[in-house]
Amino acid sequence: MPRRFTLPKLVVATHNRGKAGEIRTMLGAFGIEIVSAGDLGLPAPDETGTTFEENVTIKALAATRASGLPVLADDSGLSVHALDGQPGVHSADWEGPARDAKVAMQRIQEELARRDVPRTDAARAATFHCVLALAWPDEHLELFHGTCDGSIVWPPRGSGGHGYDPCFQPKGYTRTTAEMSDAEKNAISHRGRAFRMMVEACFR
Repeated sequence: MPRRFTLPKLVVATHNRGKAGEIRTMLGAFGIEIVSAGDLGLPAPDETGTTFEENVTIKALAATRASGLPVLADDSGLSVHALDGQPGVHSADWEGPARDAKVAMQRIQEELARRDVPRTDAARAATFHCVLALAWPDEHLELFHGTCDGSIVWPPRGSGGHGYDPCFQPKGYTRTTAEMSDAEKNAISHRGRAFRMMVEACFR
C-alpha cells in the first residue's frame, strides 16, 4: 500500500528551473510549500546509477538527508531507439558542461546521420522516460515510472518546454512538445503520466 503524503513542505531535488516550474504547476492544487534543491543550495550528488530508478533514488535520498525534509526527485531522459537507447540516463550529460539542450539535439542529429537512419517516424522512434521518487525523512521511498513514445524531428521546432522538447514529436501528433501549451504537454508527457500515478497513489 503506497504511503500517503500529508506533510506541508516538499523539496524538489533539481537545479533545473524549467523542471522545477513544471513540478510546481502540477502540484499547485495541493497547498504544499515547494522549494527546489537549488533554492536551498543543496549539492547535486553524483548520479552513478545505470538506470533511471537507481539515479532518482540517489538524488532523492541525498536531498532528504541533506535537508531533513521530504523530497520529490525526478530522473528523466530521452532514449532514441536507433541509437541503442542513447542518450538515456546520460541525457543531461549530452548537453555538455553548459547544459545546453541545443548541443544535445545537434549531437542526436549527427549520430542519426552517421548511422544513415532514414528521416521517418518509425526509423527515428524515441521514448521519453520519467521516474519520480517521493522520499520521506525516514528514507521511505515510492517510485513511479511514466513514458511517452514519439519520434525525433529535425530541425527543432517550438519555443516552449525545455530540454529535448523541440526535437521530440509525440506519437499521433504533428507538433513537438515545445510547440504545445504546458497543459497540452502535461496531459501526454512522460512526466505528466508519472505525476498522475504519484498523485493517485500518495496525494488523493
